[in-house]
Amino acid sequence: MSDRQENGPYAGFNFLVEIDDIGDAAFSECIGLTTETEPIEYREGADDITVRKIPGLKRFTDITLKRGMTNNFTDLWDWRKKVLMGMTKRASGSITLLNEARDPVMRWEFTDGWPLKWEGPSLNATSNEIAIETLVIAHEGLDMMAVVGEE
Repeated sequence: MSDRQENGPYAGFNFLVEIDDIGDAAFSECIGLTTETEPIEYREGADDITVRKIPGLKRFTDITLKRGMTNNFTDLWDWRKKVLMGMTKRASGSITLLNEARDPVMRWEFTDGWPLKWEGPSLNATSNEIAIETLVIAHEGLDMMAVVGEE
């Protein structure tokens, strides 16, 4: 493998998604691998007009997954349907970035996730686009780790 391939950036299209009790799923898009901490602003009495900032609540952005509908489309719908029936089932999962040889190089793991939104495809008889379903997962934790050489 050339230095360019070893040290270059990884392609964003090569990834796997695993969700507990649902298994591996192929998705065409993953958005929302984001964490942020809300700042708490305050001013000390001896300060002039300087606002101090300290870390406040941590937040994890919802993860949005999109994929073309296939003959095994009910797995995500069944998970979402449990929420609609008041029997929310939380699950953990991971999104794994792969290199050109399809070896894992980076993994994001989410915890206590549940499907807060499922969206079916847009259907239009005058278009030739693929039928895409969207799943939005709310979760309570996100961790990132390198997995180069782990496998």
